[in-house]
Amino acid sequence: MPIYHTLGKIPHKRHTVFKNGKDRYYYEQLFGTIGFDGMSTLSYHVHRPTMVKSLGKPKDLTPKIAIEKNMRSLRLHGFKTKPEKDHLAARKTMLVNSDCAIVLAAPQAKSVDYFYKNADCDEMIFVHKGSGTLRTFLGNIDFKYGDYLMIPRGMIYTMEFKDSDNRLFIVESHRPMYTPKRYRNWFGQLLEHSPFCERDIRRPKKLETHDQMGSFTIKVKKQNMLHELVYASHPFDVVGWDGYNYPYAFSIHDFEPITGRVHLPPPIHQTFETDAFVVCSFCPRLYDYHPQAIPAPYNHSNIDSDEVLYYVDGDFMSRNDIGPGHISLHPAGIPHGPHPGAMERSIGKKQTDELAVMVDTFKPLMVTEECLKIDDGKYWNSWVE
Repeated sequence: MPIYHTLGKIPHKRHTVFKNGKDRYYYEQLFGTIGFDGMSTLSYHVHRPTMVKSLGKPKDLTPKIAIEKNMRSLRLHGFKTKPEKDHLAARKTMLVNSDCAIVLAAPQAKSVDYFYKNADCDEMIFVHKGSGTLRTFLGNIDFKYGDYLMIPRGMIYTMEFKDSDNRLFIVESHRPMYTPKRYRNWFGQLLEHSPFCERDIRRPKKLETHDQMGSFTIKVKKQNMLHELVYASHPFDVVGWDGYNYPYAFSIHDFEPITGRVHLPPPIHQTFETDAFVVCSFCPRLYDYHPQAIPAPYNHSNIDSDEVLYYVDGDFMSRNDIGPGHISLHPAGIPHGPHPGAMERSIGKKQTDELAVMVDTFKPLMVTEECLKIDDGKYWNSWVE
């Protein structure tokens, strides 16, 4: 999200001497993207951020593929995903391609004794259940139900939860995740017709600065391997930073739906984008107001993308027998549309209270073994009357 932000103490000029007022230097680090061409942040550390003491044995996280070439619509019961104590071990990859992975997690532990870095992917963590604090080396962000947590690749962080009942819908993206460019001007500012604006973006506030030496484990995901690196200094030792590359939160409840006289297509719900997939937010809104409007979506062919819908809450008007935590997959190559009776039920209605997150990928998604564990096996023929 291209908004300049700063926390803590920084020197007047970049790449100049910065001391603690005595005889101790602070160590500058560029946290940048796309080489030196993308968004970046300059942070200043009490200790050198490079002091690796030991390396652990890496663990292979490559998901096991059950269906590589899929042409079956699926409905997954997401809340059947097995809870785990550890917030990393809790992550179960359901659908995956070379651009992204769609993951469910039900972590139970309030905290863990390590830090985490995804060196491959930007992460979007949608909080369906639970609340707590995202702690990062660039500051902390409190989160709750309905929040998108946008975490750029390479960010060192940990999650702390207030209790043990937590449900997360996660997208790991090999491509940078941005706000839709049609909602931004050439300076990066969100325009007046955007369904959200900079006021809705929650940036890091509290900056932790630990002047502490010892042994600190950072688990780093790289090429589907989880590496353990033990550092000699606490990773949260930043005294100040400024720039554009940092985590932020945005609540789905702050998304302002766009409506029209007749049914508008899914791009009006778009919230984030990459060059490989888009993310949309379906939120409570007034229905179309043409006197003969059909509020339910029309049947449409998925020619170029797989569609994943994660149902959060409310009554999703185009589906029968859908509940919170359900996930539908409509693969590219075949049409889909409202369930029998859904179109007729929608006529004359004034509003919907649906809440859902949609991910449309431009490459086909492979189905994992974890995915089939929570598939109902019968959704594909649920349009037959």
